[in-house]
Amino acid sequence: MHVLIVGGAGYIGSHVVHEMIREGHTVTVYDNLSHGDRANIPAGVAFVHGDLIDYARLRTTLGDSRHRFDAVVHLAAFKAAGESMVAPEKYATNNICGTVNLLNVMCETDVKVLVFSSSAAVYGEPQYVPIDEKHPTEPENFYGFTKLEIERLMQWYDKLRGLRFAALRYFNAAGYDPSGAVSGLERNPANLLPIIMEAACGTRDKVTVFGTDYPTPDGTCIRDYVHVSDLATAHVAAAEYLADDGDSLAVNLGSESGISVFEMLEAARRITGRPIVSENGPRRPGDPARLVASSATARETLGWQPCHSDTESLVRTSWNVYARRDTTA
Repeated sequence: MHVLIVGGAGYIGSHVVHEMIREGHTVTVYDNLSHGDRANIPAGVAFVHGDLIDYARLRTTLGDSRHRFDAVVHLAAFKAAGESMVAPEKYATNNICGTVNLLNVMCETDVKVLVFSSSAAVYGEPQYVPIDEKHPTEPENFYGFTKLEIERLMQWYDKLRGLRFAALRYFNAAGYDPSGAVSGLERNPANLLPIIMEAACGTRDKVTVFGTDYPTPDGTCIRDYVHVSDLATAHVAAAEYLADDGDSLAVNLGSESGISVFEMLEAARRITGRPIVSENGPRRPGDPARLVASSATARETLGWQPCHSDTESLVRTSWNVYARRDTTA
């Protein structure tokens, strides 16, 4: 397949690019580099510097008569949940309007396969765990709302235009490619593990633990972390499934096990050999005690199996990249 990967220079996108190439597919990356790093793109991979809001640029890329695209992987979105609550216009324009552009151009150019980077944020506060795809979808932040609205748009484009999609609802992405193929760091990370890594390598003073009085074994929040390389294999599997005339679907991607904040900190201190200063803070509004996925549908439909999502692999592959920036040595 020839696959256009929108957002392919970003953290997750670049891992998808590498996995697509490993599986023998041809890749073109489309990215505005607002959050991505061109250094993450393998040598020889075609690159288009473009934005989803730029309809003409997108139309020229997908409609290039020299290249026939078989599928699109869409990972271009703003994703900071907190920011989305104070800047909804930014998220509506980029996430929703940008995706509408992509859907319309795909219809114009007769590209009928779309793998979409969705999120567990579509579920909102968990009513039960593990969370499966039948769980009610009631987002608690505007970011999650944009992802859910895009899923609903894709359902209509499937019904009216025959555009088949896979919405991959990630839980907490973490880690780095075990082979070291991707080394570009996330800019201004908001997730736990990269924050811990920054503290370990000296670019951050400390890690704040938001809440130690949750009804969990050690009092801290438990989250389902899925290795980014496992996410990448799911994107390849989903594209191949749809290209083989599979029906549209929405599936969870998680490890089906939880890791607490203290457990992640303890593992990071052991693996990095750094003290990693932490301080306890108050709970953040809206943070549930425990979020764990059921990924049974992805296993059964896509044949997907996470292989690197244990705590050791998550932390060690992250430290392999962050240690190169270590300022404490």
